[in-house]
Amino acid sequence: MMKKLNYRLVIFILATIFGIVFTIPSFLGKNPKVNLGLDLQGGMYLVLGVKGEAAVENRIKTIASTIKYITQKKDIFIDNLKIKKDVLSFELIDKDDMPKMDEILKKFKGIKISKQIKNGSIVYTITFTPKEIEKIKENAIKQAILTIRSRLDAYGLAEPSVTQQGKDKIVVELPGIKTEKEKREIKKLISSAAHLELYLVDDEHRVTTPKEAAKYGDILLPDKNNPKHLWLLKTPPVLDGSMITDATVGFTQKTNQPAIFFTLNPQGAAIFGDVTGKNIGKRLAIVVDNKVYSAPVIQERIGGGSGQITVGSTEEAHILAIALRSGSLPAPVVLLEQRSVGASLGADSIRKSMIALISGFIIVVIFMAWYYNFAGIIADIALVTNLFLIVAIMALFGATLTLPGMAGIVLTVGMAVDANVLINERIRELIREGKPMKVAIEGGYKNAMSAILDSNITTLIAALALFAYGTGTIKGFAITMAIGIMASMLTAILGTHGIWQYLIDTKKKITPKHFGMKV
Repeated sequence: MMKKLNYRLVIFILATIFGIVFTIPSFLGKNPKVNLGLDLQGGMYLVLGVKGEAAVENRIKTIASTIKYITQKKDIFIDNLKIKKDVLSFELIDKDDMPKMDEILKKFKGIKISKQIKNGSIVYTITFTPKEIEKIKENAIKQAILTIRSRLDAYGLAEPSVTQQGKDKIVVELPGIKTEKEKREIKKLISSAAHLELYLVDDEHRVTTPKEAAKYGDILLPDKNNPKHLWLLKTPPVLDGSMITDATVGFTQKTNQPAIFFTLNPQGAAIFGDVTGKNIGKRLAIVVDNKVYSAPVIQERIGGGSGQITVGSTEEAHILAIALRSGSLPAPVVLLEQRSVGASLGADSIRKSMIALISGFIIVVIFMAWYYNFAGIIADIALVTNLFLIVAIMALFGATLTLPGMAGIVLTVGMAVDANVLINERIRELIREGKPMKVAIEGGYKNAMSAILDSNITTLIAALALFAYGTGTIKGFAITMAIGIMASMLTAILGTHGIWQYLIDTKKKITPKHFGMKV
C-alpha cells in the first residue's frame, strides 16, 4: 500500500529552497536584490507643487488649435481667435456656418458656449464648467506623477518613489542620488515641463509689449539663447507636444550641433504638413516651455511628420529628449522643498535595525526552544524559512526596503511564531486530556486554525489598507508586514504540520516532552 504524499512537507522544502536561492544574491549585491530606500542608502527628497491653473490654460490652447485646424479644413471662416487665460473667443463670419460650428464644438466635453451677435458676425465664447476645471486639475496631478516617474525610469534610476500628497503636491524620493551634478540634472528633468509648441511667427507687426501683441491675437516669447530678443508669435499654436511619438538625440548635418529629432503621430504629421505647405516663406517658431529655440524659414512642405530642435549641449539634449519622449507635464511644477539624506544616516539606521532584528530573532529562538523543547525548535526552523521568504519575495519583485520596512520585519519575527504558540498550546491541552500523540497533534492544528486565520487575515487587511492609503514610509512598513504574514501562514502552519506528519509517518516516537511538558 502506497504511503500518502506529505504535500505539506514538500511545499515547505520547496519554499525553503526558493527563499535561500533568491536571498543569496541580495547579500552578494547581485540581481535580483532588495533595493534600499531613501532612508537607508541616502539620496534626495523633493516636494513639488503642481500649478493646476496652467493645465486649464494649456487645455484651452489645445481646443483653440483644433478649432482653427478643423475650420480651415472645412472652409469655415473665423476671425479674431483669442485666448485670455482660460477663456477662448472667436468670430464666425458667416451665420450660415453656425450649424457646422456647433457640430464641431460638440466634440469637446465639459465646455460652456455662449454666443452673441456683433457687427453682423457671431461671437463665440468658450469656457470650462467648474466640474471640468476640477477634473482637469485632478488629471494634471495624476498625469504629472506618471510623467515624472516615466522620466526617472528613462534616466536609469532604480525604484524612484513618486506619490501624491494632498490635492496639488507630489513627493519624490530618489535613493542613491548623491553628487551635485546628479541632483542638478534630476531637478531639471523633473521640473522641465517640456511643453513643445509650434507657432507661426508674425513678421507683419512690430510690438514691444504683451498688451500691444494681444491686439493682434499674438504673444511675445523670449529667445532661448538671447532672452532680450522677443519673438511675436501668432496664437493659437499650430501644434503641441502631445502629438510627439519619439525624440532622439543627434547632431545637425551642417553645423554638427547637438539636436533633438522628434517624430509626430499621424494627426500631428497631417497638421504639420498642411501648415508648412500653406506658409512657405514664413517662419515657424519651435517653442519649448515658452522659450523660442529656433525659428527657421519654411522652404517647402514638410511631410513625414518629423522635425528637429537645436540645443546648446549634448547633456541638455539628453535631458530634453527624455522629457519629450515621456510626454510634457500638463502643468508646470515648482520645487517647494528639497532635502538630502546622507548615506551615513542610512548606514547607522541599517546597523541599529539589524541589531534589533538579530537580537529579537535570537531571543525568540531561545525562548521557543526552552519553553516548547523540540516543538519550539521546529517553530524556529519555520521562522528562519519565513525570513528567507520575505527577503526573496522582495528581491524577486524589486521591492524597496525602507527603515519602517525593517521595523515590519522585526515585528514579523514575533508574529511568525504566534501561530505555533497557539497550535502548541492546543496540542498540550489535548495531551492533558489523555489523547494519543497523533490525535493530539492533528487536533491541535485543527482547533487552532480558526483563531490563527482570524488574527492573520485581519492583520493582512490592515496592512493592505496602510499600503493603499499610506505615504511612502508607511507603505514600506505595510509591504514587509503583509509579505511576512503570508509567509508565516505557509511556514508556521503548513510547514511545521508537514514536519510533524513526517515524524508520525516514519514511526518516530513522540512524547509530551517534545512539547516541553513534564511527564
